[in-house]
Amino acid sequence: MTSKKGKILVVDDDADVLQAARLFLKQHVKSIETEKDPNSIPTLLKNNRYDLILLDMNFTEDVSSGKEGFFWLQEILKIDPSIAVILITAYGDIDKAVQAVKAGATDFVLKPWKNEKLLTTVMSAMQLTDSKREVAELKETQKQINSDIDHHYRDIIGRSPAMINVFNTIEKVAATDANVLILGENGTGKEVIARALHRRSARHENVFMNVDMGAITESLFESELFGYVKGAFTDAKEDKAGRFELANGGTLFLDEIGNLPLPLQSKLLTVLQNRKVNRVGSAKSKEIDIRLVCATNQSLKEMVADSTFRQDLLFRINTIEIQLPPLRDRIEDIEALTDHFIKLYSKKYKKEVSGCSKETIKKLEKHSWPGNVRELQHSVERAVIMSESAILKPGDFLLTPEAGDSEQVVFDDYNLEEVEKMVLRKALKKHEGNISKAAEELGLTRASLYRRMDKYGL
Repeated sequence: MTSKKGKILVVDDDADVLQAARLFLKQHVKSIETEKDPNSIPTLLKNNRYDLILLDMNFTEDVSSGKEGFFWLQEILKIDPSIAVILITAYGDIDKAVQAVKAGATDFVLKPWKNEKLLTTVMSAMQLTDSKREVAELKETQKQINSDIDHHYRDIIGRSPAMINVFNTIEKVAATDANVLILGENGTGKEVIARALHRRSARHENVFMNVDMGAITESLFESELFGYVKGAFTDAKEDKAGRFELANGGTLFLDEIGNLPLPLQSKLLTVLQNRKVNRVGSAKSKEIDIRLVCATNQSLKEMVADSTFRQDLLFRINTIEIQLPPLRDRIEDIEALTDHFIKLYSKKYKKEVSGCSKETIKKLEKHSWPGNVRELQHSVERAVIMSESAILKPGDFLLTPEAGDSEQVVFDDYNLEEVEKMVLRKALKKHEGNISKAAEELGLTRASLYRRMDKYGL
């Protein structure tokens, strides 16, 4: 037996109508309340969460015009826009029904009603309330998620001339709806810039939808981006909106756009040109209103020359291009970035690390940073975790090797324990087992080095 759901309020000045509604609907819903005086509606809504209100259109003060019912309809929707309202009247006609729906009513029934018709209308209306509230909750959740993520990305650190140019472009472009293509090596912060564009745009109150194009397989491309309807394929158990629909009103960020295969590029181009999507299995088009931002670490112009990327798609997505410099070309930003990450991870891991020594900064500035800002971030995180000092020393940073540097250690992976074990072994070998010299180079005390050697069985 299906459990009863839903809480309904019936407002009508006719006691017989209230009794009839209560006797019938209590068999089908979890809770039903009745009220003769419409002036009680604000108080009832303040103290209760209803899924549906059945509202009389004509009270005794206004027998047939329906104006009082329309008035209370508007008051209800002001208090709770998600709630479904069905207007009931003995003087109904088509014109009044149309007016009611235009004014925000979910539906319109005549009294005396047929129970079967009333039940169908009530159940459909309560489902609509559930859907509205679910969408509102999802939007609020997404808004909070975006806010949390944006907090991490909020401060774009940089004072170098290359970054000043990036900042100036963001300020000029953000307020427009121009499509933006962000170019840069892996780890340069392309998503950071995309979020900055969104946050400074007129769409900042709406969703920022991030899609990694490299992670979507060809077979799932259309269903993920455009959505699908129930029955479109074997696993399509219900309708599902795609990323374009979910981003409606906000910003859609297509990361690694260069990884999109040619056959799928034409499908993406069609959607961008028409500003409409068709869910898989549906012939009905849905209009979309998005701001498009794309990013790639590849040269799309070279890909166009090699016929691996469509030129018309490139023209569509790169109204404005933003080129992010690699970290090796903005050395003057390394100290500020390092300080930022130290504060971030000291707080996260509850460590008393306050900064770096001058020698450490010099070491970091000499490194080529093939992984760019992301590599620096991970290096600082590891250093903060492992350091036993308030000031990070050169030995706290285990950097990937420079080309031709035989003294550097090559890592097969970046598991922190494996990296540390390998570096300890390298330092001990270099100093022929001299604990004092090895500890000094590693920026450790002799006791700390002994503890680590014991931990790793060295």
